[in-house]
Amino acid sequence: MQTMYAYIAGETRELTLPPVTDEVLPGIQWGAFDELMTPAYWRGQAWQHTEIGTFRDFRLGRSLIEEVAACLLGGWGMPAELALAAYARVRERELLRPGVSAIELEEALAEPFIFQGRARKYRFARQKARYLSGCLTRLSGFTPSEDDIAFRDSLNELPGIGLKTASWIVRNMRPLSEVAIIDIHILRVGRHLGLFPEDWEPDTHYRKLEARFVSFARAIQVSAATLDGLMWDHMRRLSPILRKDRAGADEQLELFAGHASVH
Repeated sequence: MQTMYAYIAGETRELTLPPVTDEVLPGIQWGAFDELMTPAYWRGQAWQHTEIGTFRDFRLGRSLIEEVAACLLGGWGMPAELALAAYARVRERELLRPGVSAIELEEALAEPFIFQGRARKYRFARQKARYLSGCLTRLSGFTPSEDDIAFRDSLNELPGIGLKTASWIVRNMRPLSEVAIIDIHILRVGRHLGLFPEDWEPDTHYRKLEARFVSFARAIQVSAATLDGLMWDHMRRLSPILRKDRAGADEQLELFAGHASVH
């Protein structure tokens, strides 16, 4: 066995984990909790964050319509700060209601956003405006299924909403749901672990990737939503480091070690 200690809320707490060589899933060993990106590492990180209450509230909006808008305006190739600014603008201008035209939305999205004294444009304003207008019309009278997968699949039928975005909406609204947002960050971790075959891609194997991810989350006793959010956040912050000279990165990577204290 291996024991992980963390300093949380003024006290030392401990987590007992299986031996390094035990398998968490066939062919995947637990590894050491202080080795970056092993199953034990993710279990330990999730444990610490659960203890301090992070990665449990993912909502961006106050309603389904607002959540759809926030997620639709974000996603691939869109900096989070810009996506959130676009969402805030259309919400503040009361444009998130059935009947709002794509032209109205496009005009709002096309106006420059100012960040750190510099004007930035929202990409794909016309396309996203058309999608969002269609979603607002379709969501009028929409009743979400109690089943998380069925809810996700019904959202997937909305204009511009793919499986990843639909899963993002469900995860944000239902933190205990067993759906996964398979983006580039989660894909990289899954491949590193040996969880995802190298030739599986989200565009063609989304449901298989999701099933493998959910199985892994269950095996390490972490909710799929928490694990998804945790991995995304870690990989988003690690990516710039991993692109730098490896020798200089090693010291920085220690900041993410599983034995680090959490206050």
